[in-house]
Amino acid sequence: MLQRRPIFPGVIEMNYQAGWRIGCNVYLVHDDRDWGLIDIGYTESVDEIIEMIRQLDFPLLQCRALVATHADVDHIQGLAKAKSILKAPVIAHPLAVESLETGDRIKTFAEIAAQNVHLDMPIVKIDKTVVDGDTIEIGGQRLEVWHTPGHTDSQLAFRMGNLLLSGDNIYRDGSVGAIDAHHGSDIPSFIQSLNRIAASDVEWLLPSHGPIFRKDNRLLAKTISRLEGYLKLADFGTCAPDWPLTAEWDRELAEGRFPNGQPAATAQTA
Repeated sequence: MLQRRPIFPGVIEMNYQAGWRIGCNVYLVHDDRDWGLIDIGYTESVDEIIEMIRQLDFPLLQCRALVATHADVDHIQGLAKAKSILKAPVIAHPLAVESLETGDRIKTFAEIAAQNVHLDMPIVKIDKTVVDGDTIEIGGQRLEVWHTPGHTDSQLAFRMGNLLLSGDNIYRDGSVGAIDAHHGSDIPSFIQSLNRIAASDVEWLLPSHGPIFRKDNRLLAKTISRLEGYLKLADFGTCAPDWPLTAEWDRELAEGRFPNGQPAATAQTA
């Protein structure tokens, strides 16, 4: 048997437990012998994670929930396999249902042809949906559901006392989950979600990637400021709701201004 290595009372993170990086952060939330998982990672990691859970003396049949923070392949590719083994209900936001139940390989980042990413996306039936303000109960543990869109439209975070299982909202270095139009990202929503986290009285952020860290409002403010700058830049294409440079270019074209500063007629004959 393995000795349990909780990061906080009632919370074991499987990478910390293993002592090496298996994949995305997988949180086992438990109370006595009832337990559930927040995310599961890639299919190839499922057997290792479930064997660890068995060695930690958690009865497999007492898994009460398999929760998806959002519908990204690196978080949920293994859900179908885990569900078949554990016979536990799969829980997600309503906006994640279509991607998960149809195996949408584009929106889940399973297919990125330009980067030679071609992954399977096994379909999985969602048994229960949750929205902002709902509660997920695992034994005596209560997880308050926060809908925190931005990285994806279905991104969820879960408050558990002074902890926030914060998904891909922010990491310890101030970076955030990938922003991509095909992925359902939305920068204004991302800013609102980060402001909500900053305004809360949670003390610890438990992200979906990388180390757990104490909430730092200076870090959050710096990240929010950076994302606010994205609202006026073309860095993320259609994710940006506005790009002032297009209006400037329209004016320059209308005024006949060429790059060398000459009037258009002069530039054409030079």
